[in-house]
Amino acid sequence: MKYWLMKTEPDVFSWADLEQKKIASWDGVRNYQARNFMRDEFEVGDKVLFYHSSCAEPGIAGIANIVRGSYADPTALDKNSEYFDPASLKSGQSRWVMVDLSPFKKFSKFASLAAIRQNVNLQSLLLLRKGQRLSIQPVTASDFAEIENTWG
Repeated sequence: MKYWLMKTEPDVFSWADLEQKKIASWDGVRNYQARNFMRDEFEVGDKVLFYHSSCAEPGIAGIANIVRGSYADPTALDKNSEYFDPASLKSGQSRWVMVDLSPFKKFSKFASLAAIRQNVNLQSLLLLRKGQRLSIQPVTASDFAEIENTWG
């Protein structure tokens, strides 16, 4: 099993949205490194730290499970989608992928970015590195355990 952090803007798709849907497709990823993580490394059963970003208080709301591995993201071929990709349309195949998530556990206390920064045991977390803006990031088992044990 692997551990990941996936960022989402809560005004677009929040933890509450995931809980309501029960299973949700994670589409619209248009970064090659993030795509490659989903395509090449995500497996059913992997755990995801569900991170709210670009909001008043960024942080981790809970843990989700990967319930379906990578498959073609059809939004790349949809001219009406904000995620439309002309290069995919030209080839007739989406060069982008998505996965499906389900909620596993809502944290008893929101793990704010400020609180995560203060935790001396999380200083190696990629999220805290200067310039790290990737929407999907691997997380070590020890960092995942520290976050779950502290806020879960």
